[in-house]
Amino acid sequence: MNLRLSILGLVLVLCGATGATAQTPSDEIVQLSKNKWQWMADKDVAKLEPLFHDRSKFVHMGGTWKKAEELDIIKTGKIWYKQADVHDVAAEIFENTGIVWSRITLTAMLGTNEVKTEFTVTEVFQKQGTEWKLLDLTFSSVRPTHEIRK
Repeated sequence: MNLRLSILGLVLVLCGATGATAQTPSDEIVQLSKNKWQWMADKDVAKLEPLFHDRSKFVHMGGTWKKAEELDIIKTGKIWYKQADVHDVAAEIFENTGIVWSRITLTAMLGTNEVKTEFTVTEVFQKQGTEWKLLDLTFSSVRPTHEIRK
């Protein structure tokens, strides 16, 4: 009887541990988006380079450019994404495409000027094999009261 209870207890612990670490694809891309903000703040282009699809686009208030230019902007500090405070986030998966919408306050250095701007950021990811690749990152200027409806 005690052996049976011990085995049952072990099974329940293992099932609980497995369930606690399981992530849905939506959770996965939300975490990836969060990591990306930190890597941008750290100017860690070595981690960003494999995340950004070779044909990815970045839509900013001042223009739209491709992967190489975005990585150069981050590396050189032309734009230093110091901190992205994420206030709200939603994500959806459509087959092998994932979209993350985040309402953020971005603190950035543009040259010698620190600016804080409210944005809704749209990130489009595509699953390629076992990895997610960022296809598009678009900043949309919004009011602080902007809501992401889920």
